[in-house]
Amino acid sequence: MDIPDSGSFLDLGCGYGPIGIVAAKIKSKLKVTMTDINSRAIALATENVKRNHAGMVEVIQTALYELIERSLFDTVVSNPPISAGMREVVEPLVSGAVDHLKPGGLIQLVVQSNKGGKTLESYLESYFGNCEVLARGSGYRVLVAKQKT
Repeated sequence: MDIPDSGSFLDLGCGYGPIGIVAAKIKSKLKVTMTDINSRAIALATENVKRNHAGMVEVIQTALYELIERSLFDTVVSNPPISAGMREVVEPLVSGAVDHLKPGGLIQLVVQSNKGGKTLESYLESYFGNCEVLARGSGYRVLVAKQKT
């Protein structure tokens, strides 16, 4: 994962919060927003932020970009919920990032290679005009695309 030293970072679909918390802990000047639609995930993420003294972190219960619709981020990360539906959830997650990334910002997604990896790559190519495999291993890959400047 490529984490900026400062700026704004969105962990979309944060679950219990490991990605956003790690980002906030290793980059103390980074403002982290963590979101999830699931109320249990939000409760766990909020508790984990407190327990880990994670710094500048905001945890918000929302579906995709609904409650953060006017926010812009330097980085958007997600482990998208493939089982929720590629067209129903994952494609809107990718397409919505176009309007929520600052120029030159990155979207980074982790996906199982054999469960939607190629489709997710095609979504990133379609909406951002680029896609790179940042890391690969144990049946997973981390995909990254850069917002146009």
